[in-house]
Amino acid sequence: MVSIRLRRVGAKKQPSYRIVVADKKSPRDGRFIENIGHFNPRTEPETVVLDNERALYWLSMGAQPSDAVRRLLVNAGVMAEYEASKQTAA
Repeated sequence: MVSIRLRRVGAKKQPSYRIVVADKKSPRDGRFIENIGHFNPRTEPETVVLDNERALYWLSMGAQPSDAVRRLLVNAGVMAEYEASKQTAA
């Protein structure tokens, strides 16, 4: 199964994250399939850069977002767009 999750990068005590598509079995900072954005919680406001088209593609392919990534997708409006596309397809 494939998941969309955060991959920690950055120096000690200075985290930033990449939003990646990875197999559920791979380690947090290990192998991934595709990098679809990044997230920096240390800025005010938080910086989120996300490739919406690729996120929608992976969601349509059955990828499951983690709780943190789901929050980011909701704030970016990607989840609403995904739900709307599911309604029109049904």
